Amino acid sequence: MTKSTEQLLKTDRESIFHSSTHLKQYAAGELPGRIITGAKGLKITDSEGIELLDGFAGLYCVNIGYGREEMADAIYEQAKKLAYYHTYVGHTNEALIELSDRILKWAPEGMSKVYYGLSGSDANETQLKLVWYYNNARGKPEKKKIISRERGYHGSSIASGSMTGLPIFHAHFDLPLERIKHTMSPYYYHREVDNMSEEEFSQLCADQLEAQILKEDPDTVAAMIAEPVLGTGGIVPPPNGYWPAIRKVLDKYDILLIADEVVCGFGRLGANFGSDLYQMKPDLMTVAKGLTSAYLPLSGVIIGDKVWSVLEDGTDQWGAIGHGYTYSGHPMGAAAALCNLDIIEREGLVENSRVVGQYLQQQMHAKFVDHPMVGDTRGVGLLHGLEFSSDKYHRTQFDPSLKVGPQVAAACLDRGLIARAMPHGDILGFAPPLVATKDDIDQIVDVTEQAVNQVMDKLVKQKLWF
Repeated sequence: MTKSTEQLLKTDRESIFHSSTHLKQYAAGELPGRIITGAKGLKITDSEGIELLDGFAGLYCVNIGYGREEMADAIYEQAKKLAYYHTYVGHTNEALIELSDRILKWAPEGMSKVYYGLSGSDANETQLKLVWYYNNARGKPEKKKIISRERGYHGSSIASGSMTGLPIFHAHFDLPLERIKHTMSPYYYHREVDNMSEEEFSQLCADQLEAQILKEDPDTVAAMIAEPVLGTGGIVPPPNGYWPAIRKVLDKYDILLIADEVVCGFGRLGANFGSDLYQMKPDLMTVAKGLTSAYLPLSGVIIGDKVWSVLEDGTDQWGAIGHGYTYSGHPMGAAAALCNLDIIEREGLVENSRVVGQYLQQQMHAKFVDHPMVGDTRGVGLLHGLEFSSDKYHRTQFDPSLKVGPQVAAACLDRGLIARAMPHGDILGFAPPLVATKDDIDQIVDVTEQAVNQVMDKLVKQKLWF
């Protein structure tokens, strides 16, 4: 007998620990649940037959869109041939060999090897270990501190959660770790001086980074980790001149740069990687989400030549490297990634992200630049954020208790559009699949305008604003 949605959700509430959820309220049935039963293209369908346009590609990850039978076939064929074997002590598989070669051809110049995991969080844990090993092998055992940025997102495990610069991921978990520090966010909209140019603000960020390095002692600072564009921290592209200024400081003090490309990589910004778009010249790169478009879990650490040569010296000195995951280099994940890259290349999805992404930015700007409730409209490629303001000319934030961002997200959902209310601010995020068309963008923008106006009218009628 087929269970009803109500019966299934009852079992769900009794048995599943959900991420980013108020546990007691959900278990008690005070918060809604939704059972996703199918998906195709940009749309998902739930157990009640409701169809939603996913303007956030899951969690920025379903880049090729849902329901690709070609991907299912590739995974199935690999499962029939070789579902699993480990990659310890030189064991490998054909899909993994081909994938690694492909990734390095996609990556910026100077990248050497790829190590695999299952998520961006575990990949950033690997990054931390490699950076520490790297400096031990160089005879610099004190050079271990990692600098991240306020509002950066790098995962939610112990080390990656520490590198994340959002308080919700630290509070009550005894994080961050002592060795991990945070510098100011490149959040130009939140600048304290109104008449400061983007270039001046970028230099301020670089100056504050340098001051922090000097305060900590450059001989103790090993690496900086950063997203090319801030994702979960607000969808914030870097201001003009930011990355050259930051790179100059890091080079001056012999500090590695880890580019966290989990969101930005594989076409999201209209370029292969954000590192290419902004000429970041990273020493290490973290990839996940868009690597398989989330059809199977797979992440990667891409290691640059400079770091790799030192790792080799370390194993000459100490023997086989003591790091490994059971599922590293999983052949089914590799097969999914290869098929995913085939689709991206064949359908020109990086270029589509650039062209349709420009249209997304233009349409959002046209609709909202003068909207009284929108303080900032920003983005790059198929990544966009709207930030709401109670006084747009002074960049004043709404009282958090009003939950303006979540209200707008809910109003979008009522109209069949999934947009994401971002944490730590009244910001609405968009990251549609890279297969989105201009017609899809028109629908996203039109629905968003209706939702924003509904919430604005409600605030005015309730005399909570103006």
